[in-house]
Amino acid sequence: MEEKGKPLVNSCSFAGIRPIMVDLPYPPIQVRERNRAYANLLSVDYCGAVSEMSAITQYINNENRLSCEKCPMAKTILGIAMAEMMHLQKLGELIFLLGGQVDFVAKQQNGRQRMWTPEYLTIPEHAGKMILADIEAEKGAINQYRMHMNMIKDPYINAVLARIIKDEEYHIMILQVLLKEVQSGVNCM
Repeated sequence: MEEKGKPLVNSCSFAGIRPIMVDLPYPPIQVRERNRAYANLLSVDYCGAVSEMSAITQYINNENRLSCEKCPMAKTILGIAMAEMMHLQKLGELIFLLGGQVDFVAKQQNGRQRMWTPEYLTIPEHAGKMILADIEAEKGAINQYRMHMNMIKDPYINAVLARIIKDEEYHIMILQVLLKEVQSGVNCM
């Protein structure tokens, strides 16, 4: 029960949180040549329904809602979000080098364009369902990256996408551990 006049405080400290990613360097951010079609494909990875922008926003939302009750889990989720921010930044650089625009508009192959929207997010209330939604989003991202790698004939771009996939696979592994902890009633990682 809350005491009248006493402030509510979140005691979960996020000091020192680092991106959770595979301990491997990223390839140099470079492209063979300008290619607007490739830039458009990457714009979907950047800010489409299945995208780094969606992942970051979904993870930050989950972290905010978990931080008061499940601080260690929230810290892990924030670390994953930070890695997704790095992916977003690398995709933005590639899009720019390819001659595209970094404007939060996903350019579809059929010519349609759609600005990023929070409607893309899955925001369940229960921690276990949050983690399941995050796992599904990571799997969707991996599948989309692989599909785009098959369409892109630039080894420099594909090397960056392959490296991003390694982080996404690692995130799935970590999220599966968190899911088991939630299901078993353990409160931290």
